[in-house]
Amino acid sequence: MAIIITDECINCGACEPECPNTAIYEGADDWRYKDGTSLKGKVILPDGTEVDADDAQTPISDEVYYIVPGKCTECKGFHDEPQCAAVCPVDCCVPDDNHVEDEETLLNRQAFLHGE
Repeated sequence: MAIIITDECINCGACEPECPNTAIYEGADDWRYKDGTSLKGKVILPDGTEVDADDAQTPISDEVYYIVPGKCTECKGFHDEPQCAAVCPVDCCVPDDNHVEDEETLLNRQAFLHGE
């Protein structure tokens, strides 16, 4: 399952540089599939949706840092535990019950995002 940042976030930014997929963004900031990945131009996502990886996407949160579920791999393929949760001083990086995924799905996403 992906990780979510709860409203208890204090906007310290400790999590953002730890994400190997660049799936974490500051509140109100646009995000892109290409950020921190090997994706560029038109791509077909694992769910069949076609997007332009270079296009800015609407922020998921305007108030606190947020994690893009389609880019989050819980650090599978990079680390043994989600690095955002490991560094968060207020423990607000938690499993997202709305995006429950098995390890195979997360590893496949990691391979997709990084062209492996």
